[in-house]
Amino acid sequence: MPREDMVKHRGFPGRLPGSDYQFVIRRANPKGVTPLTERPRFKDRRQADRIADEAFLAALWEHFGEEPFVRGNLDAGRLSWLFGREVIPAEEPFDPASYDAMLRIDVDRAAASFPEVFA
Repeated sequence: MPREDMVKHRGFPGRLPGSDYQFVIRRANPKGVTPLTERPRFKDRRQADRIADEAFLAALWEHFGEEPFVRGNLDAGRLSWLFGREVIPAEEPFDPASYDAMLRIDVDRAAASFPEVFA
């Protein structure tokens, strides 16, 4: 049964401006929570995808900084491009299929991957 009361991150950008790259979801998935998975990023990814990753990480950094944060209504697909590298679990055990999962930014790794965000 999907959660009806997932945390909604007020003030977080809904998408990358001028694009269809979604950053948050409006409501819980009625088919169940989409689990976070580590998606491989290959060097030949499209420029627009890399820009979306950078903008999403910048929004995470602006809103949460080094503090742990709840997954809530953050888009699983967008998170999965950073998960396991720049965004990591902040709790053990970690449930990748929970809107209540706690995450945090691995600042060292994020700064190495996206130095412009931390400049």
